[in-house]
Amino acid sequence: MKTKKSRLLIILFTVFFIVIYLFLAVKPIPDEYQFNPEWRISVSSPLIQKDSDNKSIYFKLGQSIGYFDKNGKINNIVSYPSKSSISNSYYCTYNVDAHNTPFYKPDGSKAGIIHEYGFPFFNDDRIYVFLPGGTSLSKCNSEGENKWTYEGVIPITAFNSNLYSTIIGFADGTINVINNETGKTKTSYNPGGSDFPVVLGLDISNDNQYSASISGHNKQRFVLFSDENNQQKIIFHTFLDSNVISRTFVQFTDDNKLVLYNYGNKLGIYDLVNKKNKSFDINTSIISMKELENIIVLLGKKDDVYSIYFFEKSTILIGHFDFKADNAFIQTEDNMIFVGKDNSISKINVSRS
Repeated sequence: MKTKKSRLLIILFTVFFIVIYLFLAVKPIPDEYQFNPEWRISVSSPLIQKDSDNKSIYFKLGQSIGYFDKNGKINNIVSYPSKSSISNSYYCTYNVDAHNTPFYKPDGSKAGIIHEYGFPFFNDDRIYVFLPGGTSLSKCNSEGENKWTYEGVIPITAFNSNLYSTIIGFADGTINVINNETGKTKTSYNPGGSDFPVVLGLDISNDNQYSASISGHNKQRFVLFSDENNQQKIIFHTFLDSNVISRTFVQFTDDNKLVLYNYGNKLGIYDLVNKKNKSFDINTSIISMKELENIIVLLGKKDDVYSIYFFEKSTILIGHFDFKADNAFIQTEDNMIFVGKDNSISKINVSRS
């Protein structure tokens, strides 16, 4: 009798602990992302349809630039022999001795003329000209007229901008932040910490609160700054096991919560909310980053192989794929990813099940 009671107690305790374990340990299976191709179009000899009511999305493939919409309509396409610049607001083509360069809106209508000598660059609706010599740049208004000019003597090695500021990195390791309206330098600082302090990658957050850089050679490092009344405070830095000597990728997410940076065959992601840094192995050099609501899309290139990586904004790697191409790009809108490859553009819808 005692034996039967003992067995019953053992069984009851076993069942009890199994139930408690399942309750505490088992987590629901997370939803999975679905990537569904919708269409693929050619840009070799497309039918131009200018009557689209949808937002124009820019592309650059080989020696062609233009605009398309989410339904696969090509709104405008231009071939060019030498150089070009394009954004969702403007485009232009130019040659090595560019001067009095006309530039256009996505529909092909003329927006203005950039009178400065130098290479035009469009960053959203902001218009810049990198002047001959590589040490100076101008910012222009929406008609192409000079708004201000920064004149320097040290070569510019990194550049970025947001709505409020232009941030420039130099070969001597200096970083300048310039007010977009006045052209005056708001603050100047130097990450330091290396034998050769050249700035190789640089970005400033959309809210103007943070800036980040990769700089130096022989003890290369990533440094994250916080702006406190135009004084730069280092809030995170790490030495990198790389010694790249070319321009490299640094970029904040649109919501200013993450900053991503590429060094060697690795991708770093710093979470500004949780103050945590993660590193991922990637066998590519990142050249472009776009965002969906919850996903970061990265395009990398190594030789003739392009790689696309998908990260959740919780800094979880969802997956990646590779393909061979001469030219490629990525764009995003809402829950859609657009991938350009040589002479074609493909649309991928992203959903979560």
